[in-house]
Amino acid sequence: MHRHIRSVDDVLTLLDGLFDPGADRWTERAGDWWDRFYADREREVPFFVAKPDESLVSYLERGLIAPGRALDVGCGPGRNAIHLARNGFQVDAVDVSATAIAWASERGEGLDVRFRHGDAFATTGTYDLIYDSGCFHHLPPHRRVSYLALLDRALAPGGHFALTCFTAEEGTSTPDAELYRQGGLAGGVGYEPDELRWIFQDLTEVELRRMTDQGPDSPAFGKSFLWTALFRRG
Repeated sequence: MHRHIRSVDDVLTLLDGLFDPGADRWTERAGDWWDRFYADREREVPFFVAKPDESLVSYLERGLIAPGRALDVGCGPGRNAIHLARNGFQVDAVDVSATAIAWASERGEGLDVRFRHGDAFATTGTYDLIYDSGCFHHLPPHRRVSYLALLDRALAPGGHFALTCFTAEEGTSTPDAELYRQGGLAGGVGYEPDELRWIFQDLTEVELRRMTDQGPDSPAFGKSFLWTALFRRG
């Protein structure tokens, strides 16, 4: 059958296929790549540390977010999901890597976190907080549509969306259309603050700033090549 597009999902799947399979970091096909990435827990990867984002710590300390139901999108080894659970949240945490989920489950044993291996876009339910540290910048342009649909469906009225993603200096600044021509995301997409404001314009900005660097003795994670942003719905 040569005519196989009759829905937005069909178009999104078609666009997924325009990228080299080896460049895929966002669909379930990418699970094997991320499994290899997380296999060696001793690698010197900044976010392998068992520390929450300094921005998340700050939101809680300043009372910008309050305990409720939380979804951690692309949770990796679970450092932020675990911090949320320790601060009174009921947490669902999703990642395409089974290896990451196994590691996170070990770290979070005994806490109110439900770690799930799978596609975050397929998540059902409503959340007071949707948290993303490092997933969004691995999405190609067309999957922003899926991402916004997730927020529209799953973020409760008055709820918060918190994002940590690459700055334009750290991630690729290649224009959207050119990413399809080159067939990959060059390690991740970088953003300018106004681009993030434009993409998430249906939400109210609470704070958008550069992450504050944290030293090795800090109880929190922080790298200044990342943006941190907090938005509110309604």
